[in-house]
Amino acid sequence: MSGRRFLPGLIGTLLVAAVIVVLPAFLSDTHEYRFAFVAAFFIAVLGLQILTGYAGLISLGHGGFMLVGAYVTTILSVDHGWNDLATIPVSFVITGAVGFLFGFPALRLRGVYLALATFAIPIALIALTKKYSDFTGGGGGKPLTRILTGHQAYVTTWPIAGLMFVLAWVLLYGKLGRAFRTIRESEIAAVSSGINLAVTKTFAFGISAAFAGVAGSLYAIIIGFVNPDTFQVALSLLLLIGVVVGGVGSLVGAIAGALFIEYVPLYSPDILRWAETPFGKPLDPSRAGAAAAVYGLILLLILFLAPNGAAGLVRSGLKSLTTRPYTRRGTDSAAS
Repeated sequence: MSGRRFLPGLIGTLLVAAVIVVLPAFLSDTHEYRFAFVAAFFIAVLGLQILTGYAGLISLGHGGFMLVGAYVTTILSVDHGWNDLATIPVSFVITGAVGFLFGFPALRLRGVYLALATFAIPIALIALTKKYSDFTGGGGGKPLTRILTGHQAYVTTWPIAGLMFVLAWVLLYGKLGRAFRTIRESEIAAVSSGINLAVTKTFAFGISAAFAGVAGSLYAIIIGFVNPDTFQVALSLLLLIGVVVGGVGSLVGAIAGALFIEYVPLYSPDILRWAETPFGKPLDPSRAGAAAAVYGLILLLILFLAPNGAAGLVRSGLKSLTTRPYTRRGTDSAAS
């Protein structure tokens, strides 16, 4: 990464980190609790950024990988007496192995065909979870051993999110990250450069899934309860939306995607109530599908106004501030 791009990125990262550190002083326990979910989604979006934003591979199955991580934490902590935080590295390894194994059959697929293949991951895993109810608790779910307050959830999730961000940065701005980006741009160029496509692609799936597994573990710890229906295909779609909203290929932008995933669906009814006032008649926020319609409209507006996501919008703003406009005086001087 050139110094011209590295410095703004570093400043932005430090500013976001500073906000996260001081934010609990201004939040109630309830809002700290909700912001802990943002940390979990942030980690999941980071993992999907590695696969989609850097390696150029599309996945609609990362909700399924989150399910694996959630159940690893739940089963180890409830049935085997582990400390729930101690299960997170195990979730990282096991979910990464699942993603790595999936990467092998996915090697022959590209584009929409790969997306459809990954679409089956959460469907299959949810069915397996419900089938082996003696082990997983089935469709009724399974409670964890402790319930966290909002502040406990915040201070538990965000340090781990920070560590995962550093890990992603180290991986992506080294030799492996260069290999991912080369594959994304041109597989022919990657092969001619000596990159092993099979190993690199499966490794991308494994790392990405491992991040999702950590996110799933934290999600289960925050809620204190795990249910297979929490990890439906809709969650995988939300994670992909988070990548787009944050900016494809931007690690810092992943936090904008995580905020979008957590808060826009939550506040869609309130937004609809606010929007109904100018029309003079109620839009009925309680009607089925109303919140989803608002959510979709906001997403379309974001894609229209900021097609490169939040990260692209910030970069454009910084560029406009640092680029000197052509003045008439400068034009006259050049003419003379």
